[in-house]
Amino acid sequence: MINFLIGHFEKRQTKNADTRTAFGVFAGVVGLLSNLLLFVGKFLIGLVSGSVSIMADAMNNLSDTVSSVLTLVGFYIAGKPADKEHPYGHERFEYISGMLVSLLITFVGFQFFMTSIQRIKTPQSIHVTPVILVILILSILIKVWQSVFYKRVAQKIDSNTLVATAKDSLNDVFTTIAVLVSATVEGVTGLKIDGIVGLIIACYIIFSGLQLIREFVNELMGLRPDQAAIDKMKLYLSSVSDIVGYHDLLIHQYGPNKTFASVHIEIDDRWDLTRAHETIDEIELVFKQKLGVDLVCHIDPVNLYDQRQQFIHQELKKIIKGIDNELKGHDIRLVEHGNKPRILFDLVVPNHFKATDQELKIRIQEQVYRNIGDYPVEVTFDHNYLL
Repeated sequence: MINFLIGHFEKRQTKNADTRTAFGVFAGVVGLLSNLLLFVGKFLIGLVSGSVSIMADAMNNLSDTVSSVLTLVGFYIAGKPADKEHPYGHERFEYISGMLVSLLITFVGFQFFMTSIQRIKTPQSIHVTPVILVILILSILIKVWQSVFYKRVAQKIDSNTLVATAKDSLNDVFTTIAVLVSATVEGVTGLKIDGIVGLIIACYIIFSGLQLIREFVNELMGLRPDQAAIDKMKLYLSSVSDIVGYHDLLIHQYGPNKTFASVHIEIDDRWDLTRAHETIDEIELVFKQKLGVDLVCHIDPVNLYDQRQQFIHQELKKIIKGIDNELKGHDIRLVEHGNKPRILFDLVVPNHFKATDQELKIRIQEQVYRNIGDYPVEVTFDHNYLL
């Protein structure tokens, strides 16, 4: 059924259509219809049976229905092209719609938390019929199908939002099973655990909502890129034989398919501008075509043959290694403009490193005076780069 739906929808797409947006909207429509069906069914049997846990589960499906609407709107706006006010496109709106869904889920959870507390104080009987049990079992099967469907579409268009929606649908399976257990236990034993089960479901809904809020806040603030993507960039840069090295990679994401990056490329300082420009152009072109990344390169000329420069480079590397193996120095150069020559370099410092930048600089300066010569050092400390 799922393969048929996806295959049929894919055949109807035109070559000029935005496939990602179209599939996102399609998933939203399917989710909207199935969640609306579940809400109506559970709401009616909740009224008939008088079960607060079934009503809580029904309202959870209502929040899923609203979230499907927000998914529709989110993918539609995220698919709009860049314009004057939004030069990097609208893809981050997908995260905003996800945030709204998360807030809605959390609000519903708090509402039913209070209702369940009241039901625990004043227990009421649930009127369970075979029809109610059948509807609950059918809702479990629909939610399992829905989860698999979302996951397939998410894999097809690489959407974290739909991955989260798939997980949410699977979580709904567990909440409905809890409701089914509550109704069955009371029908068999007479124990009125409806309020307790409703409370557990409410806590679960609140927890899920808060987890989703945290994830989308992180997305909007800017997360560290996926390590696999970083490794692909490193693999290509390491394969470029003409360059001396590279460092200071930064990646900025403005949505799932809108990635910008910058990196410092070290080249032989004897190159002319034309050769340097052609090499950089080739690197940027490969990043765009093969990795889908808009890259900007900064050139760092490196003196490879001056003996004094090489001596300073090697000795400074030894000094840095002697302080800590995890410290990495790069872009080392001797600048002789002005009254007194000085050594400039960048130092990559791990986040867990305990010494302060000032303490590190003092230790390095002392050893430079002792092992290299009377050269003041100017250090740029790198704490946030990806390499």
